[in-house]
Amino acid sequence: MITAYYGLAGVANALWGATLPATDARLDLGPGRLAGLLLALAVGALAGMPVAGRLAGRWGASRLLCISAAASSLGLAVVGTAPTAELLTIAAVVLGVLFGAFNVALSVQAVAVERAAGTPLMARMHGTWTLGAVAGGAGVAAGLHAGAGVQVVMGFGALGLTMAALALGRAPLPTLPDPPPPSADGPPLRPRLMIALGVVGIAAFITEGAATDWAGVHASWVLGVEPASASFGYTVFFAAMTAVRFAGDALRSRLGAAATVRLAGCVTTAGFLLVQLAGLLPIGFSGALAGWALAGAGTALVWPIVISELGALSGSARTLSLVTMISYGGGLVGPPLIGSVATAAGLPSALLLPTALALGVAIAAPVVLRATRPTSNTTTGG
Repeated sequence: MITAYYGLAGVANALWGATLPATDARLDLGPGRLAGLLLALAVGALAGMPVAGRLAGRWGASRLLCISAAASSLGLAVVGTAPTAELLTIAAVVLGVLFGAFNVALSVQAVAVERAAGTPLMARMHGTWTLGAVAGGAGVAAGLHAGAGVQVVMGFGALGLTMAALALGRAPLPTLPDPPPPSADGPPLRPRLMIALGVVGIAAFITEGAATDWAGVHASWVLGVEPASASFGYTVFFAAMTAVRFAGDALRSRLGAAATVRLAGCVTTAGFLLVQLAGLLPIGFSGALAGWALAGAGTALVWPIVISELGALSGSARTLSLVTMISYGGGLVGPPLIGSVATAAGLPSALLLPTALALGVAIAAPVVLRATRPTSNTTTGG
């Protein structure tokens, strides 16, 4: 059942991200106002996540998941029908609060499921999220190509998501068991280690957010692709991510968490470099699509590994919500930061930020993961 919620969250993300080029064209936002819109979403999410952590402890993650899923879907309908840039920005703040609560509830509940199963499942659960994102992105592109306005696409999409969320809310979910005791062969989860895991998550989400919010815009602004076709950059990124996530648990079991993340960072870096070259060399939109595919494949496993390692070490709702807040919060700030740099120096220069962060993941993240379980060689990675 938790996988269905991940799929729903992926579709919701697509309705936000894949429609941005068309929304930009509808309201003539431009780089500055588009960056402000993304910042509004980030501010709302940062405000909602700590509250969600407390509510998860009070209500239980399963109840919070049901409520936030339905509310997020309704929030997308409000965003889709906003008639002006100003009202759209206000609606994005509210949507950010709801998305923040939804993501915290997903993380806490996913750890409960993986711990109950006793085997790595996190990448596959996140694979269902990306599968939903691919389906949602393809649906958005198909609707726009068919001539439906972006408001119509978002309105009907949000209605379908709300009905699905209400249907899922009728089925019970497992409760979070007590956290396991600290590992005898590794250090306890110290605050600085929690922060380090959160920083790795930030890097992963900024690189992911660069594709979610800027792949389509890059195709439009830099490569001259029409908005309906530009949405395919988003879809290709998440298609590659989906394929890797469904194979990722086996890969992590074989290589260990540290080696898997190092490989992931290198592939992501190569992908972003190829996207950059698409605007400089005669490889065009097809070259950019190949770059986004590599970036999606590389980004796929970083966050699932971080949250799985964290769940194995601590697993309390408060700890999970804190690291999720750090990671998602930093990731949500990244896209508007890219927009600000794009306003001043152009989008190709702005995309150097996720490129550098992907390289940083390849170099630094394995060190952080080894510090969590230095002598472990189990299926949880090490």
